[in-house]
Amino acid sequence: MNCTAASFPFPASSREVHILKRGERLLEPDVYRTVVDGTPAVVKDYRRYRGTPLSLVARLLVRREARVLEQLKGWKHAPALLDTMGGLALGMEFIPGSTLSAGVQVGQEVFDQLQGALLRLHAAGITHNDLNGTNVVVSAGVPVLLDFTSAWRSPRWLRNGPIARQLRRSDMKNLVKMRARLTGQPPSPELAQMLAEPGWVRTIRSAWKQLYRRIKRDA
Repeated sequence: MNCTAASFPFPASSREVHILKRGERLLEPDVYRTVVDGTPAVVKDYRRYRGTPLSLVARLLVRREARVLEQLKGWKHAPALLDTMGGLALGMEFIPGSTLSAGVQVGQEVFDQLQGALLRLHAAGITHNDLNGTNVVVSAGVPVLLDFTSAWRSPRWLRNGPIARQLRRSDMKNLVKMRARLTGQPPSPELAQMLAEPGWVRTIRSAWKQLYRRIKRDA
């Protein structure tokens, strides 16, 4: 679907807008592709919340993701930040390629790169927290992480805490699942042991499942 650039908050140099996804759920942005100052771009647009109390939350989401992308500036495994466009829209570099969810055939070297990218991301105190095939695009043989909306930057004094460790573990578990599904390679025994959930996580998950079943039964 194409729309005129006049209906979106772009510089005058933008000409066409190609809708990629309409935001239908709460605080889900419209996502579209365009050209900004001659650069192919993808924009996440929260403008429909302008003038509402949720605009404060939308601005926070834009600012948080922009800060993560700014920290990753120049890194080949993340798109470049272009602009925040009035605080309610985030413009970033368009990465050509196919997502892992599209069933693209990739070899072990792509997942080796992706694992190295995650380790470097974690070393910088950042966890992605939404790693799945839709959020990884392979461009010229290089995996690029997309959608840092759920990403979390831990301050140095919290990076070795239990929550930060669990978030890193969750990222790696999602990577292992994708690798096993697309290449058939299971995790090594050492990696499987490293990714095993601690008892406190299993306890919380079990308690939540029991509560959810009880709520669903009584509803």
